[in-house]
Amino acid sequence: MLKLRHQKISSPIIYYTLSLLSGIFMGTTVAPIGAWFLAWVSLATLWILLIKITLKTDKNYPSAPVLGFIWGIGYHGVALSWITGIHPMDWLGVPWLPSLTITLFCWAFISLWGGIFVSVWAALMVRLDRGNPYLRVLIGTTLWCSLESLWSAGPLWWSSLAYTQSPYNLVILHLGQLSGSNTVTAVIVAFNGFIAEYLTQRREDAKEERKPHPKTSVSSVPLWFVNSHLILATTLLITSHFIGLILYSNPLNLTPNTALKIGIIQGNIPNKIKVLPQGFHLAMTAYTQGYLNLTNQGVQAVLTPESSIPIFARDLPQTPLLAAIRERGVIAWIGAFGEQGSSYTNSLFTVINNGEITSRYDKSKLVPLGEYIPFENILGGIVQRLSPLEAHQVPGQVNQIFDTPFGKVIIGICYESAFTENFRYQAAMGGQFILSSSNDAHYTPAMANQHHAQDIMRAIETDKWAVRATNTGYSAFINPHGETLWKSGYNTYETHAETIYPRQTQTLYVRWGDWLMIVLLILGFLGWVFL
Repeated sequence: MLKLRHQKISSPIIYYTLSLLSGIFMGTTVAPIGAWFLAWVSLATLWILLIKITLKTDKNYPSAPVLGFIWGIGYHGVALSWITGIHPMDWLGVPWLPSLTITLFCWAFISLWGGIFVSVWAALMVRLDRGNPYLRVLIGTTLWCSLESLWSAGPLWWSSLAYTQSPYNLVILHLGQLSGSNTVTAVIVAFNGFIAEYLTQRREDAKEERKPHPKTSVSSVPLWFVNSHLILATTLLITSHFIGLILYSNPLNLTPNTALKIGIIQGNIPNKIKVLPQGFHLAMTAYTQGYLNLTNQGVQAVLTPESSIPIFARDLPQTPLLAAIRERGVIAWIGAFGEQGSSYTNSLFTVINNGEITSRYDKSKLVPLGEYIPFENILGGIVQRLSPLEAHQVPGQVNQIFDTPFGKVIIGICYESAFTENFRYQAAMGGQFILSSSNDAHYTPAMANQHHAQDIMRAIETDKWAVRATNTGYSAFINPHGETLWKSGYNTYETHAETIYPRQTQTLYVRWGDWLMIVLLILGFLGWVFL
């Protein structure tokens, strides 16, 4: 009796622990650990547990949504732990204790949000299960990709399974040229599914062999059926990487007549003093001197980080930086604030050789709590009691076009790097290269590395060169194959120039969007109905 009671208590705890650990392993695939190879097996454990639920092999089994929720917390909690780097928020004037409260709340919220994602997936997996292993892999892959598409359409998104492979596995990331990041995610989920089905069938087959049979000791399950899952997993892994290798091997065709030499300035201005007179003076000195140094190197344009000059665009003409631009006549893209009624936007401006502002891009994906208060009517009062933040920043319109003297350019300001559709649209509208302007100063080096990994994916998916300028690092130049040509130090002042090659090519993903998602939905529906 005591033994049975102990078994009832310990059994669910084991399942919870396994689910949490496998989620944590998935979280270690990205910076700072970068164990990217674990992504190919870390979902298999949860998958096996969900199969056991459908088979009802243990009456003490916990619910599928709970297991998925725990796995999601493990994954997102570890992968996004860099959010704790915002504490202390003295750079925003927030006292130490409220800063800690806000930080823990943000970390808990994004971990729970990720937990809900996987919880929904697990619940639907069990609900739609029809006992067919092949159909289960198809349904599981379709559901995961569908939920990633749904989540990425909202305001809070970062940790797609695809980004677990960036920047390490550039070959598989080239599948993003076919149908976006969901292509990579689909391969990872399906591979985990086949491995889980193989291990489950092997375990069930071993149980059957241990049972005494009247006439034979051979398992009722054919050996080919057991091994077919492993064969399919291996075939999928090899085929997907082979296709990626073909795309990776395409020559870049660096034609001299399209060459464009661009410089970046990493100002390294601490956020704590950025909006104070001291910070403004440092910014003016750093960016003006950096601009002059880069023009001496013969650059044709200069990119500065997000809100590098923390003033309204109307005040830029009176700055030393604009005076230098009028003197040297070299174009600059300057991060500053735009005006929209009584509110302001986080924007990037094109300043041409005479100091005139000719184009503007407003950041459309704002950071919740950092740049705006979600559900302001409900949470606004709470946030205001915790800190002196004022929520007056507003997002820019979706589907903006950024024209420059060099043609149309794809723009991503900081957080937008995670939203692939924003880059795809601008590339489809004629964007010839990517400018990524960011300020990651208040986070950790792990976040800056993950941010760099996101930009690598966007460069590959759109087949474009990317120029990345940040306040404190990591700034970089990336070619269309995702190879980092140069990467800055962290918390350092740096200037650097590289030659890029604007491209008018369009990948299948840029032209057709996420067509794979539609194919998976159709196949999943037909399979579920007929099998």
